[in-house]
Amino acid sequence: MIIRELRQDKGWSQEQLAEMAGVSSRTIQRIENGCEVSIETIKCLAAVFEIDFNYLRQENNMSEDILSYAERDAMKFVRGMKFFFTHLLVYVCVIAFLLTLNLVTGPNYIWVAWPAVGWGMLLGIHALSVYGLVPLFSQDWEKRQVEKRLSRNS
Repeated sequence: MIIRELRQDKGWSQEQLAEMAGVSSRTIQRIENGCEVSIETIKCLAAVFEIDFNYLRQENNMSEDILSYAERDAMKFVRGMKFFFTHLLVYVCVIAFLLTLNLVTGPNYIWVAWPAVGWGMLLGIHALSVYGLVPLFSQDWEKRQVEKRLSRNS
């Protein structure tokens, strides 16, 4: 998070910082969103900002600790929603294409209903699991699996 503050203090865009550090702008976006950073990238950024490498490295190690459990859960939920909406968009596009293909090639039999219904049911299950209405692979399940794995390795 300190990278964003340092960049904004200098009045640089993400693209400008990326160019000066010799990394991609996507890397800067990931860093500012709290993702892991390689040591090489930290060294490059420290050189650009003319600050101590250890200061940035320490910030990188603490970034996970700064997020509260509620923030982590919220981020995980939003990622799940994003994945679900991407899945929904792909479903709509593919089924629309298949429907068009079906109507052009043989409108007497609407075979597109089969993949639409089958995939639609899977999409519904996906929605239920993302929104927590069906506890498939819920956080409790994840915790139990982690504990089970840790007890097995001990």
